[in-house]
Amino acid sequence: MTQETWLAQFVERSMQWGMGSGIRVVLIGIGMVLLLTIVRQALARVRRLLEGALPTPAQRQRAETLTQVLRDVARVFIVAVGTMMILSEIGIDLKPLLAAAGLGGLAIGFGAQSLVKDVISGFFILLEDSIAVGDVVEIAGVSGLVEEVKLRSIRLRDVSGSVHVVPNGIVDRVKNMTKGFSFYVFDVGVAYKEDVDRVMAVLVEIADELRADPSYAEDILEPLEMLGVDRFDDSAVIIRCRIKTMPIKQWRVGREMNRRIKKTFDAKGIEIPFPHRTLYWGEGQAPPAIVQTGA
Repeated sequence: MTQETWLAQFVERSMQWGMGSGIRVVLIGIGMVLLLTIVRQALARVRRLLEGALPTPAQRQRAETLTQVLRDVARVFIVAVGTMMILSEIGIDLKPLLAAAGLGGLAIGFGAQSLVKDVISGFFILLEDSIAVGDVVEIAGVSGLVEEVKLRSIRLRDVSGSVHVVPNGIVDRVKNMTKGFSFYVFDVGVAYKEDVDRVMAVLVEIADELRADPSYAEDILEPLEMLGVDRFDDSAVIIRCRIKTMPIKQWRVGREMNRRIKKTFDAKGIEIPFPHRTLYWGEGQAPPAIVQTGA
C-alpha cells in the first residue's frame, strides 16, 4: 500500500467517523456544558430566593451549604456520564474501566466509610434543620451552644468555654433545648405544714411581677403555667410549674425567678425545707438525748 493510498483511506475513515461518532461526541460535549450551566443557574436562583426568604444568617448559611452540595453532586454525575458516553463513541471498551472503577470505589468505600457516613448524616441534618447555629443542644453525650454545622461535623462550646467537635456520623439522637421556644421548669419544695394553694398563688404573683419587669418582659412569652402538686418527697411537697420563654432565654428567666421565689418566701414565712438527720444515743443511766442537725 502506497503512502498516498494509506493517506486517502485515513482521510476517508476520519470523515466517516466525523460524520457519525464525531458529531455525537460534539453533541454530548455541548449537552454536558448546557446541563452544567442550567444546574448552576437553577441552584443559584434557588439560593437567592432562599436568602431573601430566610430571616437569620444561620438559615442562609444552611441553604448555601445545601445548594453547594447539590451542585457538586450534579456536576460529578453529569461529567461522569458524559465522559463515559464520549469514551464509548471513541471506541474504548468501558468494561475494564468500569470493573476497575468498581473495585477502586469498593476499596475506597471500605477505607473511608466513616467519612462517607459523616457526610451523608451531615447532609440530612442540614436538610431537616434539626440543628442550627445558635441552638443549645445535647448530642452524643455532649451539650453546648452550636457554633458551626458542617457536612462532616458539628462544633459545640459548653458553659465552661470548652469546644467539642462531634462527627455527624455518631449523632443518633438530638436534644435541642432552644428550637422555636423554651420552657424553664420549676420544682419548688415547701414544708408539709404549708398551704399548697397559697404557695401556688404566691408563685403566680411572682411570675406576673417578673413578666411586668421591662428587663424580662420581652423574654417571657406566656404567663406561668401551674402544673400543681407533683410529688411528696421525704421532707417536702414538690409543686411543679413552668414558664415559656424565647429560645435560649429560659436560664436567664429561671435564675431571676428562683431569686425572687427565695426572697418572697422568706418575707411571707413560707418554709423551704431541707433534709434533717436525727442522732439518737441508746438508753442507759441517763435519759436518751435526741439531737437534730441539718444534713
